[in-house]
Amino acid sequence: MGQRNGGIQHNGAADLVKARAQLLDAGLDAETLRGALVDLFELWLTSKGNELGITADSGLSVVAVGGLGRHEMLPYSDLDLVLLHDDVDPKVVSEVADQLWYPLWDAHIKLDHSVRTVPQALRVAADDMIAGLGLLEARHIVGDQDLSNLLIGGVRREWRTGIRGRFDDLIAAATARWQRSGEIAHRAEPDLKNGRGGLRDIQLLDALSIAQLTDAMPGLGPESPGGGLKLAHRRLLDVRTELHRVAGRARDQLRAQDADEIGAALRIGDRFDLARTLTDSARTVSYSCDVGLRTAANALPRRGLARLRRMPVRRPLDEGVVEHSGEVVLARDARPQRDPGLILRVAAASAQTGLPMSATTLNRLSEDAPELREPWPKDALNDLLVLLGAGRGSIDAVEALDRTGLWGRLFPEWGAVRDLPPRDAVHTWTVDRHLMETVAYASGLSTRVARPDLLILGALLHDIGKGRQGDHSVVGAELATHIGRRLGLWPSDVRTLSAIVRHHLLLPDTATRRDLDDPATVAHVTDALGGDVGLLELLHALAEADSMATGPGVWGDWKASLIGELVRRCRLVMAGEPLPEPEPIAPDLLDKARAGGVHVSLAPGDSKHTFVVTVIAPDEPGLLSDAAGVLALHSLRVLSASLGGAGESAINTFIVMPKFGDPPDAGLLRQELIRAGTGALNLSDVLAKREAEAIGIGQGRYARAQPRLIWSPTSTPGQVVLELRADDRIGLLSRLAGAFAATGANVRWARVVTMGSAVVDAFCLDLGDADSPVLRERIEKAVLGVVPKPAPAPPPTETPAGD
Repeated sequence: MGQRNGGIQHNGAADLVKARAQLLDAGLDAETLRGALVDLFELWLTSKGNELGITADSGLSVVAVGGLGRHEMLPYSDLDLVLLHDDVDPKVVSEVADQLWYPLWDAHIKLDHSVRTVPQALRVAADDMIAGLGLLEARHIVGDQDLSNLLIGGVRREWRTGIRGRFDDLIAAATARWQRSGEIAHRAEPDLKNGRGGLRDIQLLDALSIAQLTDAMPGLGPESPGGGLKLAHRRLLDVRTELHRVAGRARDQLRAQDADEIGAALRIGDRFDLARTLTDSARTVSYSCDVGLRTAANALPRRGLARLRRMPVRRPLDEGVVEHSGEVVLARDARPQRDPGLILRVAAASAQTGLPMSATTLNRLSEDAPELREPWPKDALNDLLVLLGAGRGSIDAVEALDRTGLWGRLFPEWGAVRDLPPRDAVHTWTVDRHLMETVAYASGLSTRVARPDLLILGALLHDIGKGRQGDHSVVGAELATHIGRRLGLWPSDVRTLSAIVRHHLLLPDTATRRDLDDPATVAHVTDALGGDVGLLELLHALAEADSMATGPGVWGDWKASLIGELVRRCRLVMAGEPLPEPEPIAPDLLDKARAGGVHVSLAPGDSKHTFVVTVIAPDEPGLLSDAAGVLALHSLRVLSASLGGAGESAINTFIVMPKFGDPPDAGLLRQELIRAGTGALNLSDVLAKREAEAIGIGQGRYARAQPRLIWSPTSTPGQVVLELRADDRIGLLSRLAGAFAATGANVRWARVVTMGSAVVDAFCLDLGDADSPVLRERIEKAVLGVVPKPAPAPPPTETPAGD
């Protein structure tokens, strides 16, 4: 380069432009080209500065900001320079500035310039945040080094001392920029510089690091996909460098027509391969930026009354999981090395509360948490269902797990769909994000199916076969079988999950492409599903969730009506669904019930963290409500329950999971059940207080899905089965039992099942001669009064006339 640019020292900037053109034609890779351009411009400025008398003792110096200041000179980047002066004749300063700027202007090099004293530059940095951010990147080029250091040190010092007053404005400016430019990861033609996940965000992280509020590269552990923030930064720079070279001018937005050429130049592949690389990099930057901003906010010094407040409280969320300073973190006594399910409990708590997981916690889990053994224990599967059933909260939680390598550890198959761009323009999201969008929509439809757990898992896996050779439905069905076994599903549920993935396109394809009046159309569907009504129900809900997650306008009245009519006709030719039936009661429990008295036993369940609680007591009004309330009071989550009786006694068996630690002693449960029955313990007030505390940290305020009630007759006169599908809440079973008691409905038996954060409960109600539409309406009103309901819809916005 020395020989090529040797003549620049005594000539105008035209030689600089000529040398730049030679570098662009030299076939250098993007990173080498940027380094060569930095050397080229520094050499020209140094030579020109010496020619103009900008020397070490001149009281003048040239400082670079922007790309040259960051050592990130792109082919057609603006040249951002500051001419500093100290006690120099203004006329001399003006002459030097003219002789420095005019050759660059004459050569049509874009120039952003200023002439300042150090105090003037510091005032500009203090008054204008954008200018201040730019000066944080200042770097000495030529002249008086001490003068440059005064500016660089002064700007950084004032940035650190003034960051508290500027932080809110910094966040507001970044948010406004993201709204203007969108997310790089999900834009067909992204803005590489200003978009969310772009180069400006990396500069924002650098600014927070200079303020000593965060590490410049926070939040990513050794297993993070794509190589972490450093590689993501370089990839974004490489793509933008080639974008300049292809366009022949400065450009920030990657156009679709240039993507193939840029992908080939970077040896990445075609435009789809380039899109995948950009998505990975942008999501890495976005996650790191989120972590950096949270870390910085927590690190800001407190002033005034805030300094007198107590340290933030650590609120328990789950076993080994607490909330601290607005983040989900590990409890002090958590032992990740011995607790493989801790990853899912942390993520589930984050998804339910809407609180982000601490980067330190995720890194610790990444380093210390062991692999979950196959098959997964039931509590791990339940935590996965809670995570996936949390609505839109699950998207951010899974994104954080994925960026830190933890999601890929749980689902190695995810690597094939991670950041995979869609091949069809109608799809808005990458395949992995589409899967999570489908999960979020499916959680809102969970009460439409009898197996919300399989609906959520089917939504997660329906496109898992993409990115591989062969029909993605067929490949995905095989993968779903392996995953279902790993999760510990029953063999019949594994088969259903595989069938969901295999046939997830059956209903929309058949309804929109075949004649619904042709009997062969319905036969085609019923034969494919083997006459399984439950599978038909699951596919119907998944078709809607999948369409809604694809993009705007994909799900509408036309498509909904076609699929709905197809499903209706298929139901007519399929066998009816069996009614729920009571569980058989063990003989030893029947003998104990006939003997009378109050008995409470607690025994280990099928998995490490589950227990079986059996309550035998006189069958009196309010017993079920009291028993379920006592369990909720002691943070025992009811996963399933079977309610029955013998003679004058009720026999209620609960499968429970402690939210924290070990379960209480059975004797304590018995004592409190007796206290509740006598009125000495007001369960309603205590549970209301517990729920208010949970809502205070974002848990359980609103349901994801509209609750659903289904009435079915039985063969016994006066008895009916009421099936409830709803979201869970603290003490729900106790509240339901209370609602039935308040309406005079006698619960003969019940089957209660909790699947993640959803419940499917069947109650056999003895209404006797009082059975009537009025009584059923009163029961429905009482039940709906205690189950969680979706958040109210926002009021419609008025559209100005003519829009």
